[in-house]
Amino acid sequence: MTGLPMDVSSEELLEHILASLNDDKAEDIIPIDLRGKSSMADYMVICSGRSSRQVAAISDKLQDRLKQNLGRLSKLEGKDQGDWVLIDAGDVIVHVFRPEVREFYQLEKMWMAPTATGARN
Repeated sequence: MTGLPMDVSSEELLEHILASLNDDKAEDIIPIDLRGKSSMADYMVICSGRSSRQVAAISDKLQDRLKQNLGRLSKLEGKDQGDWVLIDAGDVIVHVFRPEVREFYQLEKMWMAPTATGARN
């Protein structure tokens, strides 16, 4: 590793993120394609951890793996509470929730809603 970020596509970044989440036993992993829907990122990934401790651990491991394997620095928000951690990896935004918090906010329903059924943009 040279310390410089590897030039990877958003799809390759997504693959690395999904592999990390699977390795750490994240549950109900849902990748959402944002291309053409939002300029903030190409993909969003939503997943759950069983407890605040697991949510924090999944997030820490993902941040470490992105840095070690791809040279990518990512921003973490919400880790201290452990209910909902947001990891900004650039082209991919990851949300790691405790199940109750995920159910309350229902982000995937908002982003996966079909636009053809009259939903507002």
